[in-house]
Amino acid sequence: MTLILRDKASLRAWRAKLTEGTRLGFVPTMGALHEGHMSLMAQARGAADIVIASIFVNPLQFGPNEDLSRYPRPIEADIDKLEAAGVDALFLPSVEDMYPPGASTMVEETMVSGPLCGATRPGHFRGVTTVVLKLFNLVQPHVAVFGQKDAQQCAVIERMVRDLDVPVDILRGPIVREADGLALSSRNVYLSTEDRAAAPLLHQSLQTVATAYEAGERDAEKLAEIGLDVLAQSDRIKVQYWEVRDPESLGAIARVGGRGALLAVAAHLGTTRLIDNLLLSGDV
Repeated sequence: MTLILRDKASLRAWRAKLTEGTRLGFVPTMGALHEGHMSLMAQARGAADIVIASIFVNPLQFGPNEDLSRYPRPIEADIDKLEAAGVDALFLPSVEDMYPPGASTMVEETMVSGPLCGATRPGHFRGVTTVVLKLFNLVQPHVAVFGQKDAQQCAVIERMVRDLDVPVDILRGPIVREADGLALSSRNVYLSTEDRAAAPLLHQSLQTVATAYEAGERDAEKLAEIGLDVLAQSDRIKVQYWEVRDPESLGAIARVGGRGALLAVAAHLGTTRLIDNLLLSGDV
């Protein structure tokens, strides 16, 4: 049975009772759990003695025209999935408990968060780093697991942990996909039938570019053009960005070299915004 902790006081009391030397794994989520999340729970279980998850739809990371009010919240189904996965505890706080009246302190990473989603969603990563650091302070995990689908989020959190000397190991869980390649996402439920049929082109564009890279293409601009050509097959896909970036700093690069590259795409299908990515290994 998964223990449900509904406020910070309950979480602190539970955390204080853990036996010294117990390795604690943590998977923070916004709920609407799918098999991608479950793979993160399994990874945490393999790296820790006890696993705690959190479900908190964080208002600080949503922009004024984004989907905070309609973000799916199937909490009972989520709890059932966590129990089936053997997760030991769930932190399920309210917005009021996480952000008391008058809360005015924010945490901001200023380099890795700048491009890609940071350029089109101002304030998003400031909301992410603020809530993640709060959760780390409350849970005090030894290891935390985040999904590679949100590659920039992973990079931002890794940089925050490094820069602020947060004593937690960050693990990345691989992207889990549907049979046709679409990356699992809680937002996929928003897709119309027509948009769902076009959505796998995002992954196809990444794979096509990886094939061009393996064939010897190294020019970042040409690789991005190849990816965009794939997405042009459907007029339902409105591209926000398709970029080739340094895999650690996420800085712009002219050519893919020894460090490899992150291929990153974001696009709207109807009112739904989807992201996907793929890592290219560096030249040997």
